[in-house]
Amino acid sequence: MNKQRAAPAADVGDYLKAFACTAVMAQTVLSLALTTTAGRQLQDGIAGAYLAIKFTAPAFICGIVMTTMRVSPARPRYGHYLRQQWSALGVPTLVWSLAYLLFLPQLQQHHAFHTIGQFFWQLVNGNAAPHLWYNTMMLQIILLMPLWWALRRGWARHHWVITALTVGLLVGWLTWYNAVAVPSGQATTWYLMDRVCWGFAVYAVLGIGLAETPTRWLRGYAWVGLGALGLLMWYWQYRQLRQLGTPIDLSRSSYYLPATVGYGLCIILLLVSLAKWHQRRRSRWLPVIHWLATYAYRAYLANVFWLELIWLLGGRTLTAVHPVLGCVGCYLLTWCWSFATTYGFHLIGQWVKGTVKTWQQARRTAHNRSNW
Repeated sequence: MNKQRAAPAADVGDYLKAFACTAVMAQTVLSLALTTTAGRQLQDGIAGAYLAIKFTAPAFICGIVMTTMRVSPARPRYGHYLRQQWSALGVPTLVWSLAYLLFLPQLQQHHAFHTIGQFFWQLVNGNAAPHLWYNTMMLQIILLMPLWWALRRGWARHHWVITALTVGLLVGWLTWYNAVAVPSGQATTWYLMDRVCWGFAVYAVLGIGLAETPTRWLRGYAWVGLGALGLLMWYWQYRQLRQLGTPIDLSRSSYYLPATVGYGLCIILLLVSLAKWHQRRRSRWLPVIHWLATYAYRAYLANVFWLELIWLLGGRTLTAVHPVLGCVGCYLLTWCWSFATTYGFHLIGQWVKGTVKTWQQARRTAHNRSNW
C-alpha cells in the first residue's frame, strides 16, 4: 500500500517571501485609493497602513537568499543555477513586462515609449508598471549569487568582518543619499538609484547570516522588543512623511531612509521568529506558506495587471463611495486572481510539458518499431 506523500513544509525563507508578496499587493491599492476624493480624506490612515507594509522588498530579498543558501550544495554550479532562475524568474518577468507594455501601456512610469529603442528600455529598466522596478533590482541580486555563496563559505570565520563592512557600506550609502539626493530634490530624477542592488545588499547579507547562524536568541519574548522597536521605526517614518506636507505623496517614502531600514529589519526578524515558532510546533500553516512562497514572485508580477482591471471594472467607483470597503475588496480580488492565474498557468505549463513528452516517447517508440 502506497503511503500518502507529505506536503513540503516551509522554511524560514518561505515565510519572508509569502508575507512580502501578500503585503505588497496592498501598496498599489492604497496608492490608487489616494487618487479618489474620499480616499484623500483618509490620507493619514492610508499613509500609516502603507508604511506598515513597507518591508516587502527587504523581506523578499532576505527570504530568497536564505532559501538559496539552504538548498545550494557546498560547490554550486553557477550555470545550472542561472538556468533554473531564468525559468523561475526571468521568463515570468519578461512575459509580464511585455503584457504591461502591450496591453496596459498607461501604467508606464516616468515616460512612455515612442520608439523601438524606448520600448526595449522600458522593458529592461522596470518602467513598464509601477511595481516592476523591484524586478530590475532583484535580478541583480540573482546575478550576484556567486558573491553571496562566497560570503557563506567565509561566514564561520569572518562573519564579524563581513558584518562590519556591510554596516559601513549601508551607513555610507544612507548618509550620502539623505544628505545629497533628498535635499537637492534629485531623488525623483535619479530614480534608477532605487534599482541598483547595493542599496539592498544588506538584506542579502542578512539572509546569509540568518541561514548560517543559530537564531535561538529569537525565542521567548524577543518578539516583544522587536515589536516595540518596529513600532517606533514606523512612527518615525510616519512623522517624516507627514512633515513633507499635504496632500501626502506615498512615492516620497523611500526605502533608503534610516527609519525604513530599521523598520524592515525589525519585521524580518519578527517573521523569522514566527517561522521558527511554527516549525517547532509543526504548525499546519507550514505547507500553506510553502505553497504561497512557491508562486509568490509570479503572483507579484501579475498583481498590478489584475488590480488595474478590477479598478476599471468597478473598484474605483466603490472606493470613491466607500474607501475602506473599496480598498479591502480590490485587495482581496487582486490577491485571489493573482495566485489563481499564476497557479493556473503553472498547471497549463505542466500539462503542455507532459503532452510534449508523451508525444516524443510515442514517436521514438514508433521509430524503433519501424526499425525492427
